[in-house]
Amino acid sequence: MSTQSTLTTPLRSPAGKVSLAVAVAAFSGVICADPITDAISNGTPSLDTRYRYETVDEDTFPDDARASTLRARLGYETAEVGNLKGYLEMEHATSVGPENYNSTINGRDSRPIVADPTETELNQAYLAYSGLSDTRLTIGRQRLKLDNDRFIGNVGWRQNEQTFDGTTLINTSLPDTTITAGYLHNANRIVSDASPKGDLAMKTGILNGQYDGFDYGSLSAYSYLVALDNKPEESTQTYGLRYTGNAPLAGDLSALYTLEYAHQSDYDDNTRDLDQDYYMLEAGVDYAGVQFKLGQEVLGSDDGDTAFQTPLATLHAFNGFTDRFLSSPDAGLVDRYTSLSGTLNGVDLMAVYHEFESDEGSGDYGSEAALQATYRINGTYTLGAKYASYDADGFSQDSSSPFNRDTDKGWVWVQASF
Repeated sequence: MSTQSTLTTPLRSPAGKVSLAVAVAAFSGVICADPITDAISNGTPSLDTRYRYETVDEDTFPDDARASTLRARLGYETAEVGNLKGYLEMEHATSVGPENYNSTINGRDSRPIVADPTETELNQAYLAYSGLSDTRLTIGRQRLKLDNDRFIGNVGWRQNEQTFDGTTLINTSLPDTTITAGYLHNANRIVSDASPKGDLAMKTGILNGQYDGFDYGSLSAYSYLVALDNKPEESTQTYGLRYTGNAPLAGDLSALYTLEYAHQSDYDDNTRDLDQDYYMLEAGVDYAGVQFKLGQEVLGSDDGDTAFQTPLATLHAFNGFTDRFLSSPDAGLVDRYTSLSGTLNGVDLMAVYHEFESDEGSGDYGSEAALQATYRINGTYTLGAKYASYDADGFSQDSSSPFNRDTDKGWVWVQASF
């Protein structure tokens, strides 16, 4: 994962309620007609497509999931005029063949969930202003990724990605420093507007400062104030620090390391008294491009009643590819993992193994082993395959608990970005 705080433009996401008419009207109200025409006609189109076949064999379901899906995103960024530019992006996801999976909205409840619903949505629609020194102001629906996506991310793995409605500001005035601040009022979730859970209304303030001036690392400090309109009991305030980097040892050998700590408590209308911690420690070595890492990530529990949560994250990137821990169990989560990655004949290879335990008590949740291979062609095409197997170890007597379901998942995909 990249440690750079970024606000990207043309390439992935979902949608919700920002209308094309509003974006065009706002743009038209600022600049006169001829410059707008020139800006539009001299813009840059973008296209991103991905076909993926996903299979899921999950205990307690009578049928396996087999999802053959195709996603296409078509975007257009105008040329800059008066320090303004606009961006629009549509996204269409469809099933290739029968929907033999539970997309969360198609009623196929006898099969496991593959959260790739068939929908057409407005993925991004924003105006970006760069008239202030070393500053970019973005208003509208936008993709947002901060640090390694652990707290704020776009869930780019799913066909319908997550985007945010709001206002963000990125400033680089200070040497080696990037400050990202913003106010978000809605998350457009991966399950699409067709689902009652497709929009997450909120009042969320974000502040992230990243300093890259150290010789062997980067330091981030952040504050995320998440007030959920319809889930006040899940509103939280989180403050944390993250340091990640690498240092040369000898020849082609270098040390890799990441340390992160955050504290989370109740916020806004949340009537619960929350007090829970997060930390992540990771160490490894890189030898001529081959990386070996050991790590531990802890989403702490508050006396077994509640646990540290990151509802706006790219959750698939953490705690196993089988997605057993998209939300933290009340007793918390301790994830100890080992990974080995490298490149062979142009193919990027990775193997990961996880052991999962509770933070409170002595619960053994299970383990997961995963393999992934990707091959990139000219920076435009990507071919990929991935497999993950989760062994629940008989953790819970509750068969409905996702932590107690042995699960095997496999994926093959091809992606093209222009």
